[in-house]
Amino acid sequence: MRIAVASGKGGTGKTTVATNLAYVASRNGRSVVYLDCDVEEPNGHIFLKPEITHRERVGTLIPRVDEEKCSVCGKCGEICQYSAIVCVGQKVLVYPELCHACGGCWLVCPEDAITEVPREMGVLEAGRAGPIRFVHGLLDVGEAMSPPVIKAVKAAAPETDLVITDVPPGTSCPVIESVRDCDFVLLVTEPTPFGLNDLKLAVEMVQALKLPFGVLINRADVGDRAVHLYCRNKRIKILADIPDDRRIAEAYSRGEMVCEVLPEYQPLFEGLLKGVTEDRKASVG
Repeated sequence: MRIAVASGKGGTGKTTVATNLAYVASRNGRSVVYLDCDVEEPNGHIFLKPEITHRERVGTLIPRVDEEKCSVCGKCGEICQYSAIVCVGQKVLVYPELCHACGGCWLVCPEDAITEVPREMGVLEAGRAGPIRFVHGLLDVGEAMSPPVIKAVKAAAPETDLVITDVPPGTSCPVIESVRDCDFVLLVTEPTPFGLNDLKLAVEMVQALKLPFGVLINRADVGDRAVHLYCRNKRIKILADIPDDRRIAEAYSRGEMVCEVLPEYQPLFEGLLKGVTEDRKASVG
């Protein structure tokens, strides 16, 4: 089963939830891998403290133009929706940072003047945190697009009973790439106006992707009840409420796992994992 832990905004506690879900799953005898797809700023390793055993450079394919073959017909520039390859006068210019590696330019080139060459964009690291398998990526500074590195992280996931994917915040392309092909999306939010606004955007995203989902409300006893009312009116299941416990924030600031330093929260995360599993079975049943 593949569970994606996502949020419409940053700072809602997404990584806390994802790492502790992986922790309780491993404690209950399930083989689990934690994937940190927030490749612009991964921080799951701070809490899981894995031993990294594998490291490699990853990236994507970009076009290279053979000027001797090129007739400057302009078809490559016409098909590219991102202006990553354009014809200027009698020259074809390639902008690697804009390329989405769709392959359209070399497919339409009548002269076979375009080939694809690799371009490194980041680093993939894998290892173990006790029984938990661990994979994360780190996008190179200055790179504009993270989906190629996210794809590499997902492709590196070993076969396990459970895959926990820590998704980047928001609803843009990196998020969609991270949740693609998952079995369930757990949306983490907070009971504030900003939390509600961004939860609505996240709900629209997962509904458009036709993915089963549920909501977890962090710091549930502060703010207002607007998020609860929204979920009730939209018939969205709230799978868990986590209180505004200062001890959780203190554990986070020290890079400690909540379920380790505050074992009374372990049943909450075990119940959350059970609820996600049951909801997933119900959605496919």
